[in-house]
Amino acid sequence: MADDSSSRKRKVRGTKIRTDRAQKSGRKAEKELRRKAAASERNGDTPLSAPEEVAPEPFVETDEIDSIRNRIQGWLEAEQPVHLIGPTGCGKTSLALSAAAERGRPVVWLNGDEAVDTAALVGAHAGGERYEERDQFVGGVDKRTQIVRERWVDNPLSVAVREGATLVYNEFSRSDPAAHNVLLSLFEEGVLERPGKRGDDRTIDVHPEFRAILTSNDIEYAGVHQQQDALLDRVVGVHIDYYDAETEREIVDAHVELPSDQIDEVVSTTQQLRDELDIVVGTRAAITTAKGLSVFNTSDNGIADELLADVFTDVLAPKVSGGREGDDVTELKDRISETV
Repeated sequence: MADDSSSRKRKVRGTKIRTDRAQKSGRKAEKELRRKAAASERNGDTPLSAPEEVAPEPFVETDEIDSIRNRIQGWLEAEQPVHLIGPTGCGKTSLALSAAAERGRPVVWLNGDEAVDTAALVGAHAGGERYEERDQFVGGVDKRTQIVRERWVDNPLSVAVREGATLVYNEFSRSDPAAHNVLLSLFEEGVLERPGKRGDDRTIDVHPEFRAILTSNDIEYAGVHQQQDALLDRVVGVHIDYYDAETEREIVDAHVELPSDQIDEVVSTTQQLRDELDIVVGTRAAITTAKGLSVFNTSDNGIADELLADVFTDVLAPKVSGGREGDDVTELKDRISETV
């Protein structure tokens, strides 16, 4: 009888050992999953960028540019989201990246378009993760522990909020306004909701160093959505217009190797065309024209009027006909030739 009792005790003890080992294996498996997820993020699977990596190069600093950037940085210091508004090609993106880099905090870049929804901003479930632990602690017993769980992936907005980064949301108004409902509580209450995520971590408290810079074209541009007033009330708007002639010369000169007198002629013509044409003639058009002239102009005697008109026509033609030859392009060239 004593032997039977001893045997039963050993069996009970053996069951307990195996149960404890199974629980320990489960905890170890969960810990390993968390470790792998953290390692993946550290190894570059993250939208975070170092400030020096996003600083625009070249970036021209003139009194006019410094004045605008100082306004942006001042509002950021006041903990206000900044919305840069202005015509295409006027340098909004460069200003936003420069102001973000100056803060010395990590930067998260996000580009707006019709495909951006709430999940693209805050994150979503991305399939399941399976981890298996094999246990042969007890001789003759092969035990396998499997853990399967849904894998949640944070997208740029969640990462920026959690890490205290500067979010640069470029072309913000090209995204569907419904996607931006999550920004209301973020900017007003300092809390980011992550719809679709369950549990206590459904929300993220905003890091005190988080800041946001939004850029968008004026509302009359094609593909631009009118955003809800409730959101616009929570941001400050800084309007960016085309720069003065001196600043545009500095910008073109920083991007293209061209004699100064030819840069003066390109910028002067750009500003005249901006006043006379019904299409957008931005600083980017001046840079592209100067690049074209650096290739096509082989004369040492300046720029021939016909060549200048041809290059400007090539640069601006897509704005009137999508680049196809036709009456619109012919009329454009005639008007450019008259200006030149």
